Parts: sequence; structure tokens; C-alpha cells
Amino acid sequence: MEPLPDLATLTDDDLRVMIRGLEKEEDEISFRRRVLHGRIDILRAELVARLREQVSAGEAKLADVERLSEILTGKATSAADRDDA
Repeated sequence: MEPLPDLATLTDDDLRVMIRGLEKEEDEISFRRRVLHGRIDILRAELVARLREQVSAGEAKLADVERLSEILTGKATSAADRDDA
């Protein structure tokens, strides 16, 4: 991120242009974040479906069942977070 210029040297129009530019950038970042969250939700749903199938087939390990419970309650952590614990 670039530092702000000396604001005292900018005209009102310059400030408005900068504001619009930053608002546009914020909108783009927000959109990207929502897309990423959507993808995460899709992947979690797939994982939950697979773990449910394993539980139904009696193939799941106890850790998998506990992980499924974490995912379903929204308390899931990333693999990196679990490795740090």
C-alpha cells in the first residue's frame, strides 16, 4: 500500500478521485474475499459429505468423527492452526 501524499497539497477534486479509487479497490478486495469464502464453504461441504459417508460405512476413524463435529459446528481450524497447537 502506498503512503498517502501530503494532503495539504491536494485539491478537493484530487481528494475525491483518491477516495473513489480507494473505494473501488476496497470493493474489489471485498468481492474477492466473498468468492474465497464461498469456495471454502464448498470445500468444507464436500469434506463433510465424504466424512458422513465414511461414518455411515463404518470406515471413519474417531479423529475423523471429531473433525466432522468441528466442521459442522463451524469451529473448524486450518491444518496450520492444528499443527501449531
